[in-house]
Amino acid sequence: MATLNRLATADDRAAQRGEHILAADQVGKLIELLVRRGYEVVGPTVRDGAIVYDHLESPDDLPRGWTDEQKPGHYRLHRRDDEALFGYVVGPQSWKKYTHPAEVRLWAAERQNGTFRILNNEEKGQHPRAFLGARACELAAIAVQDRVLLEDKYRDPVYDRRRGGAFIIAVQCTQAAETCFCASMGTGPQVSDEFDLALTELLDSKGHRFLLAAASDRGTEILSELKTVPATEEDRQQAAAKVDAAARQQVRSIDTTGIKELLYENFEHRRWDDVAGRCLTCANCTMVCPTCFCTSVEDVSDISGDHAERWRRWDSCFTQNFSYIHGGSVRTSAKARYRQWMTHKLASWIDQFGSSGCVGCGRCITWCPVGIDITEEVRAIREGGRNGDS
Repeated sequence: MATLNRLATADDRAAQRGEHILAADQVGKLIELLVRRGYEVVGPTVRDGAIVYDHLESPDDLPRGWTDEQKPGHYRLHRRDDEALFGYVVGPQSWKKYTHPAEVRLWAAERQNGTFRILNNEEKGQHPRAFLGARACELAAIAVQDRVLLEDKYRDPVYDRRRGGAFIIAVQCTQAAETCFCASMGTGPQVSDEFDLALTELLDSKGHRFLLAAASDRGTEILSELKTVPATEEDRQQAAAKVDAAARQQVRSIDTTGIKELLYENFEHRRWDDVAGRCLTCANCTMVCPTCFCTSVEDVSDISGDHAERWRRWDSCFTQNFSYIHGGSVRTSAKARYRQWMTHKLASWIDQFGSSGCVGCGRCITWCPVGIDITEEVRAIREGGRNGDS
């Protein structure tokens, strides 16, 4: 009988994996159900003039009625003429803030009775997290970091712990920023996989609601406890039309045809000197990039010398010390560092990990202080002939 009950439950869950309509006033219930299951819910909220990811207590913490204006080197928030909860594109932070954090203490040690003893360095008090509001490009970025940090020769235990228990609620993009180019990278705007629940926000004469779909057993369990009604064909068509509109709004793109060979064959292209004359080597592009994973390790001790710690911190190929070896830095010029970043992101990443390291989110364009546009740099190299000789 117990076996039959388990089979019936599985059948019920499978039946519920259709599309449903969730009223906007039920988002609080969704957060409540996740918290009840032990998740810390993190998602978008407005702080310091930007939409950032942080701890959420209720729907009141979401960026209700806000949208973002993005251009090369430009980001501003504006009020919308409606109460959309997810009426923005992407902010300066990505989910690697939680899965691959900027600072991690690897271990600590103290001097005891003349010897150093390694302390218990296990992360404590860490609840599994629910990511509310992940976009298609961001899910693609998480998949890229999974390949790099979990599926390569060495697994990153910090990433493994933080990524493994994450519950993902995706949100379909219904608008695009001027800096988006995910459609050309094949990573969006349609969310297709790597999520537990997916939401598409709808606001019209029928009211404020979400098209809701589950893609996992965990997601189906949550869905079964929410007050929903079956979606109609009209609801599905309206949601699909909004996602299609977001794709059509995109004005930037990268032609990825033979891009690896293109960059390998143009190592001395004149364009590298052009971009080097503008690049500040500030590393903003790598800090906001959802797939960049480079780190450095630093050992510190207190003034008494009795306590020592080892920290892992984000680093960047744009910092001169990052390529330092005995005798000096390998990449001393802005030209060498920008070329390394873009060639790795779009070319040698493919050799290393089997895919591009770019998901087309456009953050590197928006948050570059001088508005350098990776899509324009690729286009200039492609159109300039071999090494820019034509």
